[in-house]
Amino acid sequence: MKNNFIAILSFIFVIGGFTSANAVEVKEVKSKSGITAWLIEDHTNPVISLHFTFKGGAAMDPIAKEGLANMVSGLLDEGAGDLDSQSFQARLEDDAIALHFNAAKDSFSGTLKTLSQNLESATELLNLSLSKPRFDVEPIERIRAQILASIRNDMSKPGTKAFDALFAKMFAGHGYGRRTDGTAESVARIKRQDLIDLHKNMLARKNLVVGAAGDITPQELAKFLDAAFGQLRETPNITTVLETKPKESGDIKIIEMDVPQSVIVFAGAGVKRDDPDYYAALVMNHILGGGGFTSRLYDEVREKRGLAYSISSNIYSFDHSSVIVGQAGTENSRVGETVKIIKDEWSKMSVNGATAAEVKDAKTYISGAFPLRFTSSDAIAGILVGMQVDNLGLDYLDKRKSYIGAVSVSDVQKAAKRILRPELLDVFIVGKPGDLSAIN
Repeated sequence: MKNNFIAILSFIFVIGGFTSANAVEVKEVKSKSGITAWLIEDHTNPVISLHFTFKGGAAMDPIAKEGLANMVSGLLDEGAGDLDSQSFQARLEDDAIALHFNAAKDSFSGTLKTLSQNLESATELLNLSLSKPRFDVEPIERIRAQILASIRNDMSKPGTKAFDALFAKMFAGHGYGRRTDGTAESVARIKRQDLIDLHKNMLARKNLVVGAAGDITPQELAKFLDAAFGQLRETPNITTVLETKPKESGDIKIIEMDVPQSVIVFAGAGVKRDDPDYYAALVMNHILGGGGFTSRLYDEVREKRGLAYSISSNIYSFDHSSVIVGQAGTENSRVGETVKIIKDEWSKMSVNGATAAEVKDAKTYISGAFPLRFTSSDAIAGILVGMQVDNLGLDYLDKRKSYIGAVSVSDVQKAAKRILRPELLDVFIVGKPGDLSAIN
């Protein structure tokens, strides 16, 4: 009930204080020990949300121990300092504090939400979880069992199997090709000392990024930064993730699974966030498959032919690589027809680009939809972290619309020709597809 109360206040907080992404001021805050955070301050309601990220993540998991970072993320709030798991969770519940951790391929992150009156308690608990996690035997085995159950469940999902196979192929031999939560075999190999070592080596002040939103002043935030993160080691001891290009080949792979509908996942190399063609690629992808009901793929595959309930494409920009990935599901007998249309649309966009009307509509939608991401104080804090990780600058919220507006029809055509190479489009199909001769 208390956490629901926080969620309600966060909603009111956004409606009252953040009606437009262009109407807010982003402040940079530095603590005495040199920790930096970006803040959007609003005192309409007594709620504080924080996002923090340590650069690193699951791509650095040791070979044969994939899922290590993910497992650590599940254990940091399972006892710390003098508090065992139950006592720690009870403190969070009693003080209506929401604390969560997550591992992604390029990051190890956390979120904290608290009523401002409980900031001192929230700070103490966050500090304990980061600086003095216990890694007790009972929580380790309980979290391990939960992860193994999740992995078994994933293996029954055709979509997950398709994505896993695609990434394993395109990033073979690289951390991006391995599952973030590992495999049943790798998770079983993880020892308590592995957890201790990762926590010690990855969580450090120099690879920390913090975003905050809500009922906190810059002075209060500076004190919080030192109190919450000041006990961490200064410099991380982590391996370097190497730059890599997706291994495109134009292959079509089939993974047999007894399901009534096949899942189709298709991908090619994308553009990283700092690429000069990023915004043109964003507009291009919206027109091709990212625009929901208005995209070309949706129109050709769903609307005109009824081949799939949904179809989409997205650009995945990692720190050291990028892919553009699409997904669709269709009945087994019509897989060949669906894949052919996907490849045809890939080719048409690559050769001809987009029309002036399509580019105008896409730019209008992308610019207009961005403020809707400011749906909660949580979301705002997360956006501030993303802005720092991607080196976008304090004024990005003011400038983003102009970046999208500057994209021209020729920019989209250039990006499409560069990115969309239908002869190299990799396709993974999980199911029991029928005749695929229509593809050739």
